[in-house]
Amino acid sequence: MKLLNRSTLLMPVILLLSIAGLACGQSAYEYGPNSQRQEGVPQGKVSQHRWENSNVFPGTERDYWIYVPAQYDASKPTCVMVFNDGGGYVRDNGHSRVPIVFDNLIHQGKMPVTIGVFVNPGVIPAEQSGGKPRRNRSFEYDSLGDLYARFLIEELLPEVGKQYNLTDKAEGRAICGLSSGGICAFTAAWERPQYFSKVVSYIGSFTNIRGGHVYPAVIRKTEKKPIRVFLQEGNTDLDNLFGNWPLANEQMAAALKYAGYDYQFVMGTEGHSGRHGGTILPEILEWLWRDHPNNPAASKKAIRSGTMKNMLAMIVMLSGLTLASQAQDLPISQIMIEGESWELIAEGYQFTEGPAVNAEGEIYFTDVPASKIYKVSLDGEVSLFSDQANKTAGLMFGADGMLYGTSIGGKAIVQFDKQGTPTAIAEGVDCNDLVVLADGNVFFTDHVNGKVWNVSSKRELKEVAAEIAFPNGLIAWPDQKQIVVADMRGKHLWNFVIAADGSLKHKQPYSTMQLPVGKTESGADGMAVDQIGRLYVCTELGVQVFDTQGRLSGTLSKPQQAFLSNVTFGGTEMNYLYATSQDKVFRRKLNTTGIRYTK
Repeated sequence: MKLLNRSTLLMPVILLLSIAGLACGQSAYEYGPNSQRQEGVPQGKVSQHRWENSNVFPGTERDYWIYVPAQYDASKPTCVMVFNDGGGYVRDNGHSRVPIVFDNLIHQGKMPVTIGVFVNPGVIPAEQSGGKPRRNRSFEYDSLGDLYARFLIEELLPEVGKQYNLTDKAEGRAICGLSSGGICAFTAAWERPQYFSKVVSYIGSFTNIRGGHVYPAVIRKTEKKPIRVFLQEGNTDLDNLFGNWPLANEQMAAALKYAGYDYQFVMGTEGHSGRHGGTILPEILEWLWRDHPNNPAASKKAIRSGTMKNMLAMIVMLSGLTLASQAQDLPISQIMIEGESWELIAEGYQFTEGPAVNAEGEIYFTDVPASKIYKVSLDGEVSLFSDQANKTAGLMFGADGMLYGTSIGGKAIVQFDKQGTPTAIAEGVDCNDLVVLADGNVFFTDHVNGKVWNVSSKRELKEVAAEIAFPNGLIAWPDQKQIVVADMRGKHLWNFVIAADGSLKHKQPYSTMQLPVGKTESGADGMAVDQIGRLYVCTELGVQVFDTQGRLSGTLSKPQQAFLSNVTFGGTEMNYLYATSQDKVFRRKLNTTGIRYTK
């Protein structure tokens, strides 16, 4: 690739060194040729508009501007870049001079033809004459969660799309912001990477204004998302009650590096100002769009199975630790495989649940409202196993080779024979999910009464745990001596020790799940366990993975934006994680293997 200058494509490392050198060498940043009007360069047009009909942020009003490049062709889907605090970016004499930069770079072919949308934060007008409007900026920009992303995706961009042909592909969409607008830009892409793949943050407020200081920790424990990030900061930036801006951005950069993101971090000498970021915007945009229309890779390179085992063996040899104890510290990246993501297995159902694996590695799942159970063969063929399920939700094979289920409609725990005919082994029970141990003991959850029950191998029914808000999924540890119960309405995974008589003791909130922003419920449902003892828990945020000490290792993304009900390992080598999600069934190959409960 070519070396860095203001008119050529950038090498990321050279860009970092060159701009950092500029930062150290002078205190006043100067605008280069691509930030100034050039003779013979076609100029785009800017129009101003007003938005007053937000349902996401009710009662707010705001100005926004649309920049349309001279090269715009209405017959072609066009890239779009959103700028928060838009009024500061859209002016030719503003800190970033975006229309000028866009004109020059588009003319030179250094970025695609791109429509700019410059939007101010909302205000709620005063009710009385002479009163002050309520500024909505901090709420919109500093809050975590998807509200601002929804405002753009559901309201503003569709409105712009009525006039202009905007691309709906993430690789053609970018977002930029300064200070609180910077963290807001990151949050929008983080929450909706399928809509925004590129982020620019000037002096981003990744501090504790409204909880944004958690991002570095969250990034490290979340499956890498397909986004590219540029961070600019100044070493004399703010240090106040909310935090230290330079340190916060350094933590962000370290987390992005750890998680394998395509990112750049530039530290300058400015304080809380857009000057530095504005003067290097041409270089930022060249780097940001350098390989368009490619999309940033979604998955970090992971260590293949053989390599991983060799690496772990070396670590064990050097550290004196056992393989099992070392495995407790494995990050989520080491169960992921490069290029492997969720793949669709089956679709067209009302509500899928209860994936279960038989001895051959085949998967069975239930369509609860339809009262049917289906089988997925090893070659991927889906066939009907039973149409007598009576709203069965949970499924699991026992060591005896029989399929067990929780019949919600029949208020019974049932056993299916090879022809799919059920026989009740416990009746008159409220039930949801179950686990079947090798010794024949069956444990099931009862969310109606907040309890867990045991059906012994002699088919004796007894209550074994209570006082759980909404017990849902449950699974046994590989040694079958302990059981974990997920609380759908809480934040804990409850761990129990199985006593000799099948009762449960030593209740403990062993793991704490990450909650969706602004919510107190995890949405935890079905679970699986691998050979090492990691727990895989379906939650509203995705599949949260916990190590054997109960610590959150990370979160695998959802296969689709819908309810995620259950997971299990399957396949001939038990290295595919199968997931049921609303109307579909998915699977994903992982760098680990699941277990079957055998004596």
